[in-house]
Amino acid sequence: MATEKRGPGDRPALSRCTTLDAETFARERWGRLPLFTPAAALGQDFSDLFGPDDVDALVSSRALRTPFVRMAKEGDVLSPGRFTGPGGFGAEIGDQLDADKVLAEFGAGATLVLQGLHRTWPPIAEFSRRLAEELGHPCQVNAYITPASSRGFDPHYDVHDVFVLQIAGEKHWRIHEPVHTDPLRDQPWSDHREAVAARARETPAIDEVFRPGDALYLPRGWIHAAEALGGVSVHLTIGVAAYTRDEIVRAAIARAADTAALRASLPLGFDPDDSDALAPIVADALDTLRAALDDPGMRDAVVDSVSARLARRRASDIRPEPVRPLATIAAAGALTAESVVVLRDGLRAVQVLDADSDAVSVRLPAKTVTFPVAAAAAIDRLLDGRPVRVGDLPELDEASAVVVARRLLREGIVVVERP
Repeated sequence: MATEKRGPGDRPALSRCTTLDAETFARERWGRLPLFTPAAALGQDFSDLFGPDDVDALVSSRALRTPFVRMAKEGDVLSPGRFTGPGGFGAEIGDQLDADKVLAEFGAGATLVLQGLHRTWPPIAEFSRRLAEELGHPCQVNAYITPASSRGFDPHYDVHDVFVLQIAGEKHWRIHEPVHTDPLRDQPWSDHREAVAARARETPAIDEVFRPGDALYLPRGWIHAAEALGGVSVHLTIGVAAYTRDEIVRAAIARAADTAALRASLPLGFDPDDSDALAPIVADALDTLRAALDDPGMRDAVVDSVSARLARRRASDIRPEPVRPLATIAAAGALTAESVVVLRDGLRAVQVLDADSDAVSVRLPAKTVTFPVAAAAAIDRLLDGRPVRVGDLPELDEASAVVVARRLLREGIVVVERP
């Protein structure tokens, strides 16, 4: 179902970043190899998502604050005081973006980075939410605005996968193979600074000038650096914080370690500096852990534990379509049997039947909403994700259907279908 979600331009979000279908991309590229796709092959640019005028609007009139913005020049991140300040009477908070300071620093060659655009710019918020749903991994979006013939950052790698979408201008990218494959979040490029610098002096795996509408997929760990050419360059970097097998290992160890043998104290008077004495203790603990993990019942418990852990993380990391409180209250008051409602985009809701209490519940990450069991069929229909006329909800008369739909609307579970 996720692959049917539509992005801006009435296309699946992933198809705007690559010409490969989702299955081929997953098999041949995801987490393995970078992919550069020119604009001509994609057939559409990204002007509906962002552009230079949008940069000026955010800088000049949206009162952005750190950490939603930073600036860098030739590999050095500038002190926030060089581009932020108070906003005058009634807005004295001192870390707001200062357009005059930004103008001065940008004119002197500093790159402007607008961070977290998936939270501050609606077209990007919708696109990134749909891309995250398709990928199954959370996304965040930054914009990099670089003056002509300037470079913001030294060669480095990221600890997340990225899609790069060139918005305006031209930028020369040089991409090199990893020195540390699949780095985790606590394994930054600075841990391998010398190796990264040496690899960046070798022949690049990709050496391309990006132009508007071009796109790149880059797995985490691949080394990259970019330099704007003759004019101002604007590109979006979509960071994909991939969930990893490390998550499974940590959950498995945490679950299996909760056994009596592994909770036992180490010997009285043991010396942590005595490796010979410690070796058999470590070996025994590892043997006990392996035995626990080999137990079929424990494997089932680990699967359940991993499932619950990742479900909680995904619910926290991938936010659903935002609700509009005032519009929602107005829509609830005006709701009729003719209204068309649909499950809120990106919301992960589960219906739970409780035979003992003769009730049905909608379980969400942060709350549970309960209805009489007579509403079960109607709720099941609403949770399948297809728009439905309120009066057509099954097994309810029109008046009862309006009551159920109004409650779901006010709870932020469904929204009124937009024309």
